[in-house]
Amino acid sequence: MQKIRRKETLTGQLTRTLAERIASGQYAVGTRLPSEQEMIAEFGVSRTVVRETIANLRANGRVSTRQGVGAFVMQQDKTDGFQIDTAGLSAVQEMVAVLELRIALESEAAVLAAQRRTPEQLAAMKAALAEMNEAIARGEDAVQADMKFHRSMAEAAGNAHFLNLFNYVGELLIPRARLQSVRLDSVPMPDYLARVQREHEQICYAIECQDPEAARAALRMHLSESKARLQRSIAQLSA
Repeated sequence: MQKIRRKETLTGQLTRTLAERIASGQYAVGTRLPSEQEMIAEFGVSRTVVRETIANLRANGRVSTRQGVGAFVMQQDKTDGFQIDTAGLSAVQEMVAVLELRIALESEAAVLAAQRRTPEQLAAMKAALAEMNEAIARGEDAVQADMKFHRSMAEAAGNAHFLNLFNYVGELLIPRARLQSVRLDSVPMPDYLARVQREHEQICYAIECQDPEAARAALRMHLSESKARLQRSIAQLSA
């Protein structure tokens, strides 16, 4: 088993390792990358690290993903795609900066979702909320259901670029921001999740009512609250 050294974040180093294998032709164009389980076994990392790595490679244009099938190597362009330095995400300040990006991105996605959502897309958002409620009841962190809700909203915007950017930024940030907020703000996880869920429900209701401005306001309030919690964390660290 090839162990990842811990000089940089595990996600950053695994991303670099796989990118080098793609560049060298070890993973040829059109071939499928090893499965999550195979990467976990080879590199000794968690499933979260593998998923963050695939999100990086997808955002950089190195792979494409097919749901239920895996990640496939793409023909490489000369220019690099949009990229966030995952090493910087260990800093609370950097998470705040990425949240500001999400506020700008998802506020407009919420407007478009309220205008364009189909009954099926609205049902997907409600299903994600129900899944989150079930996870909270089981005492789990509900991260995957949280991501599914935001991803469903981005998809309802009817613009693939919103969905692609969310898949990258959201997968990198949501789990880290949540855990950092709870750890540094000393908020009990059940209370924190109940508050987040109420914010999600307000967003969903505005989209269901096809009220673009209400959807924008609810989304901005939701992510701005997350940003404020992280900023309080910075103040606590600096005290």
